Amino acid sequence: MTIDLFIPCFIDQMFPETAWNIVKILEKAGVEINYNPKQTCCGQPAFNSGDIKHAKKLAKKFINDFPNDIPIVIPSASCSGYIKKHFNSLFKDDKGFLYKSEQLSGNIIELTDFLVNQIKFIDFNSEFNHKITYHDACSALREYGIKEEPRKLLSKVKGLELIEMEERDTCCGFGGTFMVKFVPISTAMVEQKVQNAISTGAEYIVSTEASCLININSFIKKQNLPIKTIHIADILASS
Repeated sequence: MTIDLFIPCFIDQMFPETAWNIVKILEKAGVEINYNPKQTCCGQPAFNSGDIKHAKKLAKKFINDFPNDIPIVIPSASCSGYIKKHFNSLFKDDKGFLYKSEQLSGNIIELTDFLVNQIKFIDFNSEFNHKITYHDACSALREYGIKEEPRKLLSKVKGLELIEMEERDTCCGFGGTFMVKFVPISTAMVEQKVQNAISTGAEYIVSTEASCLININSFIKKQNLPIKTIHIADILASS
């Protein structure tokens, strides 16, 4: 199978090694990858901030950057959910791009959803000898709709022990610009999330969302706490 790969800006700018690991696991699953080096942000930060003008501009660029009628795999349920559910609202007065957006929406698929449900490849012969706990991002659960897919993939990793935390589906406090505009509330939320994770005895907090991991990890480092964060793709690529 041939796919287009979209690397979200958080991963591109802050976790380039994760981007390479995403390529690694897709190739291991027998997938042929198209990567357009002209791709940029999907525009979700602008949209969430109410900057519809720039969100629409970036949405048009995204549509033009992915003209192929093949799956567009995205290692982020946040970006995937935004494109699938909100792009169309930007083009109510532009029938040409509305049609393109509707066609594009059917090709958008989040990474773990693609691996588990589309190509049914869940065992990468990975090994990660650590206790982990899993963070269900708000966007993954409520916007895109994944929950069991990451856990199915993690269940096949040798040496890995998954210990579920309390309130595992509670927001970590990131919320895009929320963490900037409402610092005390965001800090309290991420503190609770990290404390719940530490209470499990886990060594790592795992998620599909790099944006959540940025927020969680910044609190961990600032407080010098005994736990780390890691993207699920980095675990699947481990051996």
